[in-house]
Amino acid sequence: MTADDRTAEGRTAVITGASSGIGAATARQLAAAGYRVVLTARRKDRIEALAAELPHAEAYALDVTDRAAVDAFAASLDRYPSIDVLVNNAGGALGAEPVATGDPADWRAMYEVNVLGVLHMTQALLPALTASGDGTVVVVSSTAGHGTYEGGGGYVAAKHGSHVIAETLRLELCGEPVRVLEVAPGMVKTDEFATTRFRGDSTKAAKVYEGVAEPLSADDVADTITWAVTRPPHVNIDLLVVRPRAQASNSKVHRAR
Repeated sequence: MTADDRTAEGRTAVITGASSGIGAATARQLAAAGYRVVLTARRKDRIEALAAELPHAEAYALDVTDRAAVDAFAASLDRYPSIDVLVNNAGGALGAEPVATGDPADWRAMYEVNVLGVLHMTQALLPALTASGDGTVVVVSSTAGHGTYEGGGGYVAAKHGSHVIAETLRLELCGEPVRVLEVAPGMVKTDEFATTRFRGDSTKAAKVYEGVAEPLSADDVADTITWAVTRPPHVNIDLLVVRPRAQASNSKVHRAR
């Protein structure tokens, strides 16, 4: 059976950061499209609860910044007939201080998960993705990876890193049976992203979306990822930037008064 003969049914997708937000929504939508889904995140209870809701789903507690743990996870996947899709979704932002006063520990933590986490997972699963005959690597970056804004230095630097991984990998894999897709969301309102960024300060988190009638939802982004993944094997969505209509750039947002 060739790659072109296969449908989503019987294929396996690995999603990182699947305990909430875009990752959880993507797991649900890929499962609905017929994929077996392997959910990874640090919060075991959350991904186990999600896996229990979905057909042909498995939860695996994993910290993508821990290379030894990532390698052990990759080795455990040999029980699947193939690994066909990797969605590198785990990531996040910490703080909104200017460069002059940013905490290097926050910058390091963002680099670890947004850049090295993508590197670890991609390196560990690339042999299996290639062996599938029709592999797909998805990097969920951000519009922050394509433009700067004040107070975003550490996150912008990290997401530029994840963007560059996708761009470089696509060049290096040209001719191999693996697509490299990048989806770069703009303003997405989820339960945790802004709250985590502002260290639990719900007032500051709410101000991010204040006056914006319809920021993107996790489901909006998951729908975009699922559409890109389910294109015919010869179709590569190199880069898809998705923003709400109210957002023209990282720093230009219409807010109702």
